[in-house]
Amino acid sequence: MAATDNINGQPDSPPAGSNSTDQSENTIASDDSAGAESPVNMEFLLDIPLEVTVELGRTKMLINDMLKLGQGSVIELTKFAGESLEILANQKPIARGEVVVVNEKYGVRLTEVISPMERVEGLR
Repeated sequence: MAATDNINGQPDSPPAGSNSTDQSENTIASDDSAGAESPVNMEFLLDIPLEVTVELGRTKMLINDMLKLGQGSVIELTKFAGESLEILANQKPIARGEVVVVNEKYGVRLTEVISPMERVEGLR
């Protein structure tokens, strides 16, 4: 059964300029004789934007206390000075690091990259 377009019931057609008989380079191809899969070309993932956050620490405060904040106010955080920072990608921890100064700008030196197994466990 041929696939159809949901809007007008016409058969799906490939985008202009593409050849529907070509095999996409982003698909998994397997060699049936060897029983092994070819490597997956994942270059199409390289341009997906991620929100990267460096978390220095956290705190909870009342709205009344937050409204009293002004220039020079100090907010006490849950982490101690010198403790490692969390590096998050799309709000998921991926590494830990420490603050450094590079050319008068703050930076983060990665000291530990969280293992794939730990990242998977963090999804639960």
